[in-house]
Amino acid sequence: MTDQSARTAAGPVIAGVVPGQSTRVVREAARQAALAHVELIVVHVDTTRFVAFEDPDGYVHSSTVDVAGAAAKAALDEVRRAAAEALAGDPVAWSVRQEIGDPALALIRLADAVHASVLVVGTRKRGLGESLREFLTGSVAARLSHRQRRPVLVVPQDDPVGADDQLPWE
Repeated sequence: MTDQSARTAAGPVIAGVVPGQSTRVVREAARQAALAHVELIVVHVDTTRFVAFEDPDGYVHSSTVDVAGAAAKAALDEVRRAAAEALAGDPVAWSVRQEIGDPALALIRLADAVHASVLVVGTRKRGLGESLREFLTGSVAARLSHRQRRPVLVVPQDDPVGADDQLPWE
């Protein structure tokens, strides 16, 4: 493979997920990966740890906001279980991993490292807590679309807000 063909070859599809999220995100990401004949990487971002500094070789040193190691492991186990259930029988090659820090920045770091072709994320659940969190931190999908160059596919929840219903932030 030449350098030029390596640069134009499609990279993996990354699906950013959270525990308890609709399996639609993983299933749609798998569909995109299958269409492009690439691997799917399902990613959970642990927001209880953040990047303290990064070595020149790319190794990331983290610090913990809270003693949440068990919670982070449980979240990763839940994401792994849900992905296995959603992708049972699907022929696409896939893996699950956990990144740390701000969700949008962590997904961008990973996408750059693996030369991802597309990022797939879901919309937030309805509710006051989610609306407040989005107001304070911003939409991960919006931040992804403004902070990096690859396409972002946003998958709606199983029960999207109706045309006449109030949006979560209204």
